[in-house]
Order: sequence, then structure tokens, then C-alpha cells
Amino acid sequence: MSYQPPVKDLMFCIEHLSHWENVSTLAVYADHDLTDIGAALEGFAQFCAEQIAPLSQIGDTLGARYDNGRVTMPEADAQAYAQFVEMGWQAMTHPVEYGGFGLPRVVGAAAVEVLNAADMSFGLCPLLTDGAIEALLLTGSDEQKATYLEPLVAGRWSGTMNLTEPQAGSDLGRVSTKATRREDGTYGVSGTKIFITYGAHDLTENIIHLVLARTPEAPAGPKGLSLFIVPQKLVEPDGTLGAENAVNCVSIEHKLGVRASPTAVLEYDDATGFLIGEENRGLEYMFIMMNAARFSVGVQGIAISERAYQRALSYARERVQSRPVNGQARDAVAIIEHPDVRRMLMRMRCLTEGGRAMAAATAGLLDIAHHRDDPEAAAMAEFMVPLVKGFCSERAVEVASLGVQIHGGMGFIEETGAAQHYRDARILPIYEGTTAIQANDLLGRKVMRDGGETARRFAARIAETEAKLALGSANAQAIGQSLAQARGSFEGALNWLLETSRKDIDAAFAGSVPFLMLAGTLAAGWKLAKGALAAQTALDAGQDAPFMTRKIATALFFAEHILPDCAAEHARILHGARSLLDADFPD
Repeated sequence: MSYQPPVKDLMFCIEHLSHWENVSTLAVYADHDLTDIGAALEGFAQFCAEQIAPLSQIGDTLGARYDNGRVTMPEADAQAYAQFVEMGWQAMTHPVEYGGFGLPRVVGAAAVEVLNAADMSFGLCPLLTDGAIEALLLTGSDEQKATYLEPLVAGRWSGTMNLTEPQAGSDLGRVSTKATRREDGTYGVSGTKIFITYGAHDLTENIIHLVLARTPEAPAGPKGLSLFIVPQKLVEPDGTLGAENAVNCVSIEHKLGVRASPTAVLEYDDATGFLIGEENRGLEYMFIMMNAARFSVGVQGIAISERAYQRALSYARERVQSRPVNGQARDAVAIIEHPDVRRMLMRMRCLTEGGRAMAAATAGLLDIAHHRDDPEAAAMAEFMVPLVKGFCSERAVEVASLGVQIHGGMGFIEETGAAQHYRDARILPIYEGTTAIQANDLLGRKVMRDGGETARRFAARIAETEAKLALGSANAQAIGQSLAQARGSFEGALNWLLETSRKDIDAAFAGSVPFLMLAGTLAAGWKLAKGALAAQTALDAGQDAPFMTRKIATALFFAEHILPDCAAEHARILHGARSLLDADFPD
């Protein structure tokens, strides 16, 4: 079944949930209004639906191919990428001065969803390039920006993020790749990097690797890491491409999913590297790219969820099986008529749209924080990013699994495509920081560091929405009551974690993932509730009744079926630490 980009819902989220009233006042976006944005998104969505979506199952079957150090992409991917570059889509959210369109991040988030729903393997290449561009914009020298940004923004070159090594996964303090300064000011970079997404391929003229490495006199641990630009092909002073650098792809991984995205093992053999910024600040700089990638991985979760939902919905409408339990039909009916299939479909839809609403709000905060001195927006954006990454990636696995379940036995057969979504989704809670790493970041850096101030502000904003819901229809009041109960679970867990962390840090962090899922569920429910208020206003004005009615129904289902999960997470946090920490794992 063909992919239909949810442009109407994406634009609804941008207009009503992305802080557009503040984003639109930023001087950098003065030339863009909702009409322009809608037209750009429609054009991109059409391109993705027609040119990219058909690649997904082809790439899953063929995969990227490795031969003697060279990686070849499926021919259809190469042709589509050439069109992607020709139409300038890589440039959407990047600065005009480097050839970009200068569109807001809220549009970028929508574009990332559409592209990755069409084909996540394909979408990973532009995603990593976006991160490299952002890192260079914020930390690169003027010369480095002049050399690398224009071709990266154009999509003629791609970017990678080189952190992981065989002995250094999440523990980056164990990175051992060496960088030795030469007389000419360049560095010789030597070492092995693994799990490098699009580390080798034939889609672009050049690949710009951003590499974490350690100089000879650097202190031990993460504080001794520096960040280097290591081009696959060296760049001459006039911008033309020169000799191959000493970066060799020794293999690519054979993976459960995203098979047309080459995951490379790279050997650096005294490769020429260029220091970004200052020595020993590499991890600080790399976190810019990592945070951008983490947010985008959360959006990938929404993308896979949307694609899985559309496929399951189509199948449920077509598959005829069994008479209805109410006895109102003599013959078998489409399975969408059966209550539990409807439950699964609604759960898929709610988790997808809840994640989308949360991501739009976070993208708006990132826009504001990036272009205005607004400490509150910056703190809230930092609080929300691990929620988007952790919650949306975990829920994507659930949504894709429900998609398989709705297909029944056919879901277990590769030809239907449902299984591919499940396989592709499984990487999302792992790469760019596992769910536990997001949860530890949320609890340790975003909650404990400021004594829970940002988390309490988050809860206070939700209470403001509850007050508005209390003045509305019966459905609005029901949503508000469920939201208030979930907020109570959040505040109770927050207070317990802050108090417990002072006397038993292990017990506090035993609840970090449940706390992330509690906060993520609450955030998604909150944004859907705000969407329901906006939809009711539109309904009262006679606007698009079928769509607005669905938005309210989605928020109500989330409130009744998913927000109650917050109470269970609260119980796990307060009462589950001891059984976890005391568990015995005998040899």
C-alpha cells in the first residue's frame, strides 16, 4: 500500500502546537508564513510519496553492498538521491547564506518525519548530514564553514558522526583513536570506528566525517577528547576535490533492519584531520550533533509509527474475517469492525499523533532557544529532547508490533511489509543513545541539576491546560480529569526521585526509564489535549468537521486508554527499586 504523508496533521501541529505564535516573530523567519510553509511541505511530501516511498522494500531486499572497500547503494536509491539533491531538499532548514531555504525547525521536523516514513534507510543519510551542518555552524571556524557548509547544505557531500569504537560504546571516555598534530597544523588521525551510519557509500561526491579522537597529551576520560573534520576526499584551497584520505571502509554490518543504510567499520590510518575549535572540547562540540540526531531519531519513531499505522489500517479495512460479536451481520465483516482491532488501531494512532504533537512543540522551543535569548525556552527544549527520543522510539516498537498483530499471520510474512516496520523500528531505542541513556540524562542533568525547577514548570503548564479543559465540553472535561491524574503521578514521582537521590542514588536511577516513559506519556497526552482545544475552536467556527472531530476523539482515547499508564509508572518508581536492585543473577 502506498504511503500518504499526513500533511494536514503536520500543519495542524505546526499552527497550533509548535509555539508558532512565538516562532513566527523571530526575525530570521520573517519571510515565511503558514501558507509558504504549507506549500513547501506539500511539495516535499509529494516527492517523498512518489520517489522515495517505493524504495523502502526494494532497499530492504537488496541492501547496501560491500566489495573490496567500496560500498554500492541500490541503483534506485542513487537515482532518487540525485533528484533529492537537484530539488534542494537537504537545504530546507539551513541558513540562506550557505544556500539553504532558511525554514524553521518546526518545518524540518515535519520533513524528517515524512522522509523517514517514506524510507528510513534513505532518510538516515540526510539526517546525519543535518547534524554535521549544525555542528559546523556552531563550532567551526570561518574557513571550515566556507569550505564545507555549502556542499553539505546542497547535499552534494554527506556528513557522518564517528564516536563508537569496539571498546567504547556508550562509554565515550574509553575512545582511543589518536590524533597527532603535524607541523602544518593538521592532525594525523589513526584508529577504528564502528557503527558509522553512511560511513561509506556512493551517493555523494564526498563524505565529511566528524571524528572524536584523543591527542597525545590529552587528559584521560571524556574530557580529553577532541573533534576533527576528516574528509573522505581532501579538499583543495579552491574547493575542488583532491586525493583520497586515508580512511578505509573494512566492512559493513549485516543488520536486522534499515538494511539499505550502510553501517560501516572505518579504519583511520594517519588520515588528515582538521581540529574543530579547541583541543579537549570535542565531546562538548559533538553533543550539538548528538542532540540534533537524538531529536531526529525520536521523529523517526513517529515516522515508522505512521507508516505502520497506515499499512495496518488499510489491511483492517480490506481483510474480511468473522461475524461481529453483536450479531448484527450474518456474514463475516472487515476486521476493522471488531472491537479489539479498533483498540489496536486507535492505540497506534494515538501514540503516533501524540508523538508528533510533542515533537512539533519541542522543535518550536528549539527554534526559539536558538534565535532568541530565552533561558526558559532553552531549558524546556533540553527537558523535552530526551522525552521525544526515548518515548517516541520505544512507542514506535510497540506501534510497529501492533501493526504486525493486526495483520495476523500475514504480518509475520515479509511480503506484507508489516514485519519490515517492526525490524526497522527496533534500532530506534538503541542508536544515538539508548533509552536508559536518555532517561539518565533526563533525571541526572535535566531534573536533579536544577532541583526539579524545569520539571515543575512543565507540570504547571499542563495545569494551565487542565483549567481550560474544565471550561469546555464533556469530552474536554474528561480529558482534563485524566490529564490531572497523570500530572499528579508525575509530580509524585518527581518529588520522590529528588528526595531519594539525596540518600540512595541507585534507587533513584532504578526509576529513570519509568520516569522518562511517565513524562513522555504525560507530554504526549498534554499536547493532544491542547490540540483538542484548538480543534473544538475550529469546529465551532465550522472548519473541517471530520478532521477536527477525529482530533478530539484521538485526545479522548489517549486520555482514557494511555494516560492511565502514568499511574503504573509512578508505582514502579516508588515501589520497584528494591526488587530490582536486590535481584540475583547466579552464574
